Amino acid sequence: MQELLIDVKENQKNILLLENGNLIERYIEEQGQDRLEGDIYLGIVKDVLPGMQAAFVDIGKEKNTFIHIRDVIPKVSEETGNKNEDFANYNIKDYLKEGNPILVQVKKDSTNKKGARISAHLSIPGRFVVVMPGEKFITISQKIDDEQERKRLKEIISKNIQGSHGAIVRTSAVEKSEEDIVQDLIKTVEKYNNIEKIFEAEVKKGKNIKPRLLYKSENMVQRILTDLMDQDLSRIITNDKETYDSIKEKLENENKNIRIDMQEDILSMYNLKKQLEELENRKIWLKCGGFITIDKTEALTAIDVNSGKYTGRKDLEQTIFTVNKEATIEIAKQLRLRDIGGIIIIDYIDMKDEENENKIIEIFKEQLKKDRSKTQIVGFSKLNLLEMTRKHMCSND
Repeated sequence: MQELLIDVKENQKNILLLENGNLIERYIEEQGQDRLEGDIYLGIVKDVLPGMQAAFVDIGKEKNTFIHIRDVIPKVSEETGNKNEDFANYNIKDYLKEGNPILVQVKKDSTNKKGARISAHLSIPGRFVVVMPGEKFITISQKIDDEQERKRLKEIISKNIQGSHGAIVRTSAVEKSEEDIVQDLIKTVEKYNNIEKIFEAEVKKGKNIKPRLLYKSENMVQRILTDLMDQDLSRIITNDKETYDSIKEKLENENKNIRIDMQEDILSMYNLKKQLEELENRKIWLKCGGFITIDKTEALTAIDVNSGKYTGRKDLEQTIFTVNKEATIEIAKQLRLRDIGGIIIIDYIDMKDEENENKIIEIFKEQLKKDRSKTQIVGFSKLNLLEMTRKHMCSND
C-alpha cells in the first residue's frame, strides 16, 4: 500500500511517498521557486556560436538559455537519440539564425552560474503517453517487461496517433483499455496543437515578436500524482488546503477515486522524523555489518562499499559477495530515496570471480525495476568500478 504525504511549511513542500509506512521517495519543493523545467516558450535566438555548435536563446528570463545542436537536429535513433552523432557533420547556423523565433522547452533549470538548458525537441506529458511532436519513433517504457503487452500498446499508439508525432508509452498504460489510452493520446496531442497555434500566431505578427511562456508544466505535486495515480496509490494526506483542493480537482478531472485527507502533524506518522534524519547520513549501515558511503560532487556521485564489521563464515570471495549483494539492494533503495541523478560510480569490494560481478549487475537491474526514474548500468570498468547513470525525478541538480 502506497501513501503520498505532502507536508507544507512556510518555505517549502516536503513530498513523501511511503510504502507500508516506509519512506521510499522524498522530494522538496521550495515555495515561490520559479521552476522552469518542462515549460514551453516562444524564444528569440540571440547569439549563435558555431565553435560550440550552440546558441543562446532569450525566453524572457533574466538569463538567456542555452541550446546545443543535439537538441536542434532531428533525432536519428530510437534508442540513443542524437547522443552518438558526429556533430562536426552539422553547422548550427544552418538551423538557427539570430533574431528568429524558436519553439523550445526547458530541459534543465537555471542555476546561480548558468541559464536554463533548452531543447527544440518537445515532450508533452499525458497520463498514459508522452507525445513527442515531430519525432518518428514510438517507444515503450523500459519498465514494461511483458512482450505481449508491449506489442499491444505499440499497436494502439501506431494506429491512433495523428500527424508527424512520436510517443513514449508510460508504465501507467499497462493493462489499460484501448479507449482510455486513445482518449489520453488525443487530449495530449490537442494540448500540443494549442501550443503550436499560439506560436504560429505570434510569429505572424512580424518584427515585434517577444519571448513568452506558451505552456506551464504541472507543479511537482501534480507531476508525481500523474505518475502514481494509476499505480498502487491508496491515500493522499496533506496539511495544506490549497494543495488539498488542487489534488482533489485533478483526481476528479481524471475520474480517479483515491482517498485524500487533511491532517496537521504529518511528520508524526510512521516515525517519519527519524526516517528523514537518516537521509542526511553519509554512512548507511547494512544488516550484515558492512556499510556504504555516499558522496556527491559537482560531476558525479561516488558510492563506496565497505565490509565494516562483517567477517563472514566461509571463504573470502563469498564474504565479499555477501556484502556487495546487500550493498547493491541498499544502493538501489538510496538512489530512489535521495533522488540521486547523473553519473554514479560505485566502488564495490573487489571480486575475483567474474561470475559474481555479473550476478551483482543482475541483482542491481532487478532492484532498479522498482525505480520510476530512467537508469542505465554501463558495467564494471577496468578499475573495477561500476558505472551507471540515473535521471533525476524532480530535483534541479
